[in-house]
Amino acid sequence: MTRLDWKNIRLLPGWAPGLTTLLHYQKAWLLPDLMAGLALTAILVPVGMGYAEASGLPAIHGLYATIIPLIVYAIFGPSRILVLGPDSTLTAVIAALILPLAAGSVERAVVLAGMLAMLSGMCSMLIGLARLGMLADLLSKPIRIGFLNAIALTVLVGQLPKILGIGSKARDLPDQVHHLLQSVANGQGNWVALLIGSASLTLILLLARWRPRWPGLLLVVLLATGVSAWFDLANTAHLTVLGRLPQGLPDWQFPAVSWYEVRQLLPGAVIISLLSFTDTSVLSRALAQRGGYRVSQSQEMVAVGLANISTGLFQGFAISSSASRTPVAEAAGAKTQVTGLVGALAIALLLVWGTEWLQSLPSALLGAVVIAACLSFADVAGMREMFRQRKMEFALSLTSFVGVALIGVMEGIVITLALAMLVLLWNAWHPYFAVLARVDGTKGYHDITRHPEGRRVPGLVLFRWDAQLFFANGEIFQEQVHHAIASAPTPTLRLVVVADAITDIDITAADMLVNLHHDLTQQGIELWFAGLKGQVKDSLKDYGTLDLIGHDIFAPTVGNAVNLYRTTHSVDWKDWDEI
Repeated sequence: MTRLDWKNIRLLPGWAPGLTTLLHYQKAWLLPDLMAGLALTAILVPVGMGYAEASGLPAIHGLYATIIPLIVYAIFGPSRILVLGPDSTLTAVIAALILPLAAGSVERAVVLAGMLAMLSGMCSMLIGLARLGMLADLLSKPIRIGFLNAIALTVLVGQLPKILGIGSKARDLPDQVHHLLQSVANGQGNWVALLIGSASLTLILLLARWRPRWPGLLLVVLLATGVSAWFDLANTAHLTVLGRLPQGLPDWQFPAVSWYEVRQLLPGAVIISLLSFTDTSVLSRALAQRGGYRVSQSQEMVAVGLANISTGLFQGFAISSSASRTPVAEAAGAKTQVTGLVGALAIALLLVWGTEWLQSLPSALLGAVVIAACLSFADVAGMREMFRQRKMEFALSLTSFVGVALIGVMEGIVITLALAMLVLLWNAWHPYFAVLARVDGTKGYHDITRHPEGRRVPGLVLFRWDAQLFFANGEIFQEQVHHAIASAPTPTLRLVVVADAITDIDITAADMLVNLHHDLTQQGIELWFAGLKGQVKDSLKDYGTLDLIGHDIFAPTVGNAVNLYRTTHSVDWKDWDEI
């Protein structure tokens, strides 16, 4: 029997790049990966549990949703040190989708979260396999900034009851704010929880700011948990703590849900996959550039999809790449995916033998962890900058923020996407256009509104249209052409459509050109084009349009169109370089 040569298996580099790296693992990488994996574990545990509770699930499921993705990505992920796991930006989306369907049942919420993870994983794999990454472009920067700010506010307000020691079942932001104000006014709360939560949040932020190389989160977790255990605050001060956690690794469990619930979860799964693609593609490219290697964005989404499907089968919830934990692994000296495997193994050992160490961990501490994460990705300055630079973009961002925060996560995203599509349609419907003139001492022909000193060739109108011509804007094109002719300083003999930016002309717009040609001919005006692309001209030929408006009415450039006009029409006009 011949010996199996792994180097000759061509499928591995394409479908299991992580496994290929592991098969060629170097001994020099082991110690850095071990140390980075242990450093990463100190963050993965409290963050995973905090994000689970923020998603409306028991904390233990945050650890389940951490172990599985790390293992799957180590095999199928193309990036060597990218960290996958629960993500703060997804918590509000998950909670908004599963909690109404769960109707107060924790067990049902776990099942629904598992199915949501599987559906989002399937969507991610579809994006990767079909190369549909351009769908993420629908989540433009203004929409994302507004969405993330609303998520940050929603999650932050949702975690404040833990900091204050107040129980809350309110789900949407207005109800949460009302409940908080009412509870504070009634004097409810737990001063010990407030002290631990606020002190933990302050320490996390200060250490991240002034001592970024220190394991700040680990130190705060150890300190708060130690104080809670030492003084038995769960009994003496009625402090809410994690309590006894299930021991052992997660069992395989297919999330059984109805078709109705699948239909309710699917739109959110699409949104989660688009958010995951956007975050993962940016982060993985940055890591690859710093590491001197290349990654396939399609393979990234396949790996993220497989990780989500797998975690959904093991009682986890939807995950994504982490822009906060990945830098920790990188700074700790991680070399390969073994860092993630070490982290997964450490958490697995904790689940098997060390869950009692987490019993005294205060819920207020987990609330502080989640709030710190929200503050890290909130971008109020970005919205202020948009307001200064482009009011329409700011309006989109504000709509996204208000919709997600006040109406609901899914409803807000749908409303904002619909508004973005309307703005896109409006821009295509009403594109920019200009009448061009010659500016002395400057090459080319320029917009007369920006250069009122420009000189125009008598009898010639140069009309530039900066978009494709199609059924929605053909009428506007025709109206503006007639307006340009009517406002010309001299009687018009020839209209030249400057068509460099016209990338397509559909049948409806072609019919409009025939009508325009007929109207202009009756007025004694010739219709010409300058710079029209070959493929667009071919379309007009196929439509039969050129048989009606002429085949010899095209000039390669505006300058050439002007020269052709001057040779056929006797006009009293000299160019600035002829004077």
